[in-house]
Amino acid sequence: MVRGVGHYLPERIVPNSWFEERIDTSDDWIRSRSGIERRHFAAEGETTSQMAIAAAKEALRDAGMGVDQVDTVIVATSTPDLTFPSCATMVQAGLGMTKGFAFDVQAVCAGFVFALANANALIVSGQSKCVLVIGAETFSRILDMEDRSTCVLFGDGAGALLIEAATGTGENTDRGILSSDLNSDGRYREMLYVDGGVSTTGTAGKLRMQGNPLFRQAVEKLAATADAALGKAGFTHTDVDWIVPHQANIRIIQGTAKKLDMSMDNVVVTVQDHGNTSAASIPLALYEGKKRGQIRENDVVVTEAIGGGLAWGAVVLRW
Repeated sequence: MVRGVGHYLPERIVPNSWFEERIDTSDDWIRSRSGIERRHFAAEGETTSQMAIAAAKEALRDAGMGVDQVDTVIVATSTPDLTFPSCATMVQAGLGMTKGFAFDVQAVCAGFVFALANANALIVSGQSKCVLVIGAETFSRILDMEDRSTCVLFGDGAGALLIEAATGTGENTDRGILSSDLNSDGRYREMLYVDGGVSTTGTAGKLRMQGNPLFRQAVEKLAATADAALGKAGFTHTDVDWIVPHQANIRIIQGTAKKLDMSMDNVVVTVQDHGNTSAASIPLALYEGKKRGQIRENDVVVTEAIGGGLAWGAVVLRW
């Protein structure tokens, strides 16, 4: 079950007007196509692991638990500090955690959903008892600031959930992760990718995206994976209190809610303030949903995301 939630956003806020001064775009154009008004960019020298550590510490404080109670750290990221070691082991060291194990998950924007599913599997198998699941990204480092179709969309940040094993009945009345649905299809690679890597260019590369085709795939696949996860949990749409989607684009969020026959009143939206923070977007939205008083104990929450690969999936949990 969820014990705590934390977040971290870099101090630097970048409004849409910052881009107006540098490329051929406008605040109206960005808002109308994405819903984004501002985003956060990491400071020079600020790393993904540092942001992840800050979010993890807040999740521990929120839970009233110590790092000595954690046995596993999973970090979902596409922008690690180094090629290796994993960002998760850096978080483990930064927290002063000297037992257990840590590893990264790379499923781009769907990374946090994949990480949650892995955390649940580890707990159910008995391998882990208390898992820090973190999404953290510094996407500002891989943006082509001359590509107006992509550079305005992304931001940096980190969010964390502390998940702990608990005894339940095995029914969907239990609290915690109730089901997951994971998917990928490598045939769609060209829709969203980075044009660099260790074995190709030897560089980090820059993000490239085919916006319109990706939009069409996103709405269809997000609705389908949410439906599948709900079915596995024995729920229908009417049982859902909150959808907490990947915060990529307000039109994708609205389109998915419509396909699921859900009101936007039951959707946690943060894209206007954060932009697309990739694997960090869902935990950041969960943090905001709890902070706002939207998400409450025993609420049924559906998280769903799609990212490069393409990789997509959903998790149903009871808060």
